[in-house]
Amino acid sequence: MKRNKIALSGLALLGAVGLMLAGCSGGGDNGGGSSSGGDATAIIRTNGSEPQNPLIPTNTNEVGGGKILDSIFAGLVYYDGTGAPVNDMAESIVTNDPQNLTVTLKKGQKFTDGTEVKADNFIKAWNYGAQLSNNQVSSSFFEDIVGFSYDADSELTGLQKVDDYTFTIALSKPAADFALRLGYSAFFPLPDVAFNDMAAFGENPIGNGPYKLKGEGAWQHNVQIDLVKNDDYQGGRTVENGGLSIIFYATQDAAYADLLGGNVDVIDGVPSSSLATFQSDLGDRAVNQPAAIFQSFTIPERLAHFSGEEGKLRRQAISMAINRDEITKTIFQGSRTPASDFTSPVIAGWSDSLSGADVLKFNADKAKQLWAQADAISPWSGSLQIAYNADGGHQSWVDAVTNSLKNTLGIDSSGAPYPTFKELRSAVTNRSIETTFRSGWQADYPGAYNFLAPLYATGASSNDGDYSNPEFDAQITAGIAETDLEAQNADFAKAQEILLKDLPAIPLWYSNVTGGYAEGVNNVQFGWNSVPLYYEITK
Repeated sequence: MKRNKIALSGLALLGAVGLMLAGCSGGGDNGGGSSSGGDATAIIRTNGSEPQNPLIPTNTNEVGGGKILDSIFAGLVYYDGTGAPVNDMAESIVTNDPQNLTVTLKKGQKFTDGTEVKADNFIKAWNYGAQLSNNQVSSSFFEDIVGFSYDADSELTGLQKVDDYTFTIALSKPAADFALRLGYSAFFPLPDVAFNDMAAFGENPIGNGPYKLKGEGAWQHNVQIDLVKNDDYQGGRTVENGGLSIIFYATQDAAYADLLGGNVDVIDGVPSSSLATFQSDLGDRAVNQPAAIFQSFTIPERLAHFSGEEGKLRRQAISMAINRDEITKTIFQGSRTPASDFTSPVIAGWSDSLSGADVLKFNADKAKQLWAQADAISPWSGSLQIAYNADGGHQSWVDAVTNSLKNTLGIDSSGAPYPTFKELRSAVTNRSIETTFRSGWQADYPGAYNFLAPLYATGASSNDGDYSNPEFDAQITAGIAETDLEAQNADFAKAQEILLKDLPAIPLWYSNVTGGYAEGVNNVQFGWNSVPLYYEITK
């Protein structure tokens, strides 16, 4: 399949003073099949997972819910197949400097309840997401806006309405990529009705995107969700089918079996048991291309033996006890690449030459030596477990990693399966989990900062290991203030070198998206972040 590479122009242009983001063209090459039209009423069946939370944009930071929200909502911009930003609800976004933006909306854009999308719908939604008392998982995405507080409810005074279709954004510190972030779901607008009963709204959301919920009972929890084309949507994601049925499969094996049997149209995950054969099974309907996905497992400092100097030594020993080359070749059949940093090779700023990256190389002797040094501080006790969701196809690599730890370090180590992704994420989010756990990142927007700040900055929304290092925080703050892309990435490289010393998460590998589509299905393109562009698919 054609390799889609992120357009580096996105980051560079958003740092330019006075730039207007307007009139961008969307789309891209067809990822497979014929470009001929199909049945405009056809429902595209695809795989997904039960969302962790009700479908509120600011309270969703996992793939299952995000896939749905991106289909039923439209933000100021969306990202095309290459990751380039394209205006959606925005007529223009003017960045006068790295701290001040002016947004002008297109007129006549509507929510599916018939109300018009106006400046207040963005301002109220972002303020809701930022309030401490609302406990939204993506609240930290608003931290750069003037008025944000981690300590109390406060108004985002940096958001000022000019008129019904214009508002300004003032940032508390320079953030050269802020305009690029605005396609992420945390920045979606909400209709006025949402604020009457947000819990009820989350179960039956009213959006403004290319699709909408089919109607009453469209979301069958733990089974599937049914979406239909939204005829009122006027943005660039023109829908070529009648809707989507997103099926919440218990395993990747079940989804792949349905694909082979013609019972599902497109899937974005092939089980490890089929990686050796799926390309011959599917022929030119197989997809195997790089994506902005980083995989790791997280070791919270709160776990016994993993704080202070002892913890640092043990993290380094664990990392060097893992033979990433062997696992990616034998289990993933080359569909993964051993990690050399904390970002992704398809993102500007990725590096394979960071100082300290040797800790990501297999070195059994050094791993044993470091583990012994940690034992001298406090002798190891217990078992090292890696928690994972059984519905995501992770058992094989978790078994391989824990076997490496057993064989190299001479300790008891095993996987700790949770039945579903939702259950795992709930345990991680509420901090009830008492083991290490699989982690990783599918980019929210195509920028290196997105792989670093949300996961490792002090108090960040997806900092599930509660890592905190003031030096790291200062370095990424310095980087995001740079309008020059090269200078920005130099600062991010220094920040990553701090992470390589502390290892709040153990980098494992970068993921290709592996998937495929059924016979009779056409115009399939997998985007920069591994998600199919569903609106283009025909059959």
